[in-house]
Amino acid sequence: MRAYLAEIDRIGAEVPGRILDTIFFGGGTPSLMKPEVVAAIIERARATWPTANELEVTLEANPTSVEAGRFCGYRQAGVNRVSIGVQAFNDVDLQRLGRMHSVAEAMGAIDLARDVFERVSFDLIYARQDQSLADWRAELGRALLVAGDHLSMYQLTIEDGTAFGARLARGGLAGLPGEDLAADMFEVTQEMTAAAGLPAYEVSNHAVEGSESRHNLIYWRCGDYAGIGPGAHGRLTRGGERVATETYLAPGKWLVRVEGTGSGEAPRVILSGAAQAGEYLMMGLRLSEGVNLDRFCRLNGANLSGVEELAALGLIEIGAGRLRATSRGRLVLNQVIGALLPDTGD
Repeated sequence: MRAYLAEIDRIGAEVPGRILDTIFFGGGTPSLMKPEVVAAIIERARATWPTANELEVTLEANPTSVEAGRFCGYRQAGVNRVSIGVQAFNDVDLQRLGRMHSVAEAMGAIDLARDVFERVSFDLIYARQDQSLADWRAELGRALLVAGDHLSMYQLTIEDGTAFGARLARGGLAGLPGEDLAADMFEVTQEMTAAAGLPAYEVSNHAVEGSESRHNLIYWRCGDYAGIGPGAHGRLTRGGERVATETYLAPGKWLVRVEGTGSGEAPRVILSGAAQAGEYLMMGLRLSEGVNLDRFCRLNGANLSGVEELAALGLIEIGAGRLRATSRGRLVLNQVIGALLPDTGD
């Protein structure tokens, strides 16, 4: 706790006077933190920067009974929004995903969270092993019955260098849906959430209008944020220069660095205009609102090329000075971004 508070003090001295809009306790398992530690961090952050009228304070939590038992303590500490890692409404698939909770625990955690917090979100993973389109439609329908104002739905992706990647290499992930079925699941997700009043405002995030995650919007709109704690990333702008910050991932190393050198950060990286433009494009095209072309051109020092070809394919659209991915384009967003990014110099 002393290290966290010291890091807040350090960043606060570097960027004083900024308006604090959001605080997000995420990564790892923050719901294993003692509520008094959460309270101390929130109190120090509020004392360091002037806060927005409606400060959003989110905490990610797993729906085990142990962690859900801390909900009231977190609410008293100042948390007003919780994001619960449900992952699946299927006990067999929860075991396959390596989760420690059951469907019953997840439902209980959602019910408790809605009694305690002003805003509640939870997330699900689809395109899982042996999952059919009908299976996902039924599971999403169940989720929408208990959803509050926000839902996150992520397609299962397997990355090299992860436990799932190693399992796939050993042939241990049989039954994963193919690309066409996964695309059908994505489209069903868009249709059902929109019909339920939670349209997509970002590729994987859905909300009632006005209930979007304000913290995540800062990321996607490429605003400034301070990364504090082990493995935290940040973006800070000072004197016309924007830097990428990253802290040491291992908690022990981070703690030693804070206590020994006064900073838990690894060396910073100064972001060029082209690099900023690339980040803005990659993040902004995930949003339904898209990116502001004037802002992109100011950062990049040049206009985008290749836009006409992508528009002719029905993958992007331009209107009112903004570039957006179409519903068809969001299905192949990585390819769309890849086609546009070369001209950013990234």
